[in-house]
Amino acid sequence: MEEWLYVMMIKKTKEYRKLNKAGVTAHVENLRNLDIEGNIELAGAFKGYPGMAGMFILKAKSYEEAETICQQEPLVAAGYATYDLHRLQVANKENNYLL
Repeated sequence: MEEWLYVMMIKKTKEYRKLNKAGVTAHVENLRNLDIEGNIELAGAFKGYPGMAGMFILKAKSYEEAETICQQEPLVAAGYATYDLHRLQVANKENNYLL
């Protein structure tokens, strides 16, 4: 069985400079909820990459579900960020590293 994850690359907009504590708090609360729901594999911030805020690696049943998760991210919904969403086919010992 093919296993897919979804990579959300979070890109700063010009509005990102206006990000305040309430926006950060909403973002962190969203991360907590995604973790509780089992929808987040990994998340983190980028340092030293102009224009990039961070990345989520999402566990979702479909690309469409991952897209919905991305659209509901508070940084995106408030206009502080945009995103690119990519499917990632998992390579591991269970699938012989896609051989």
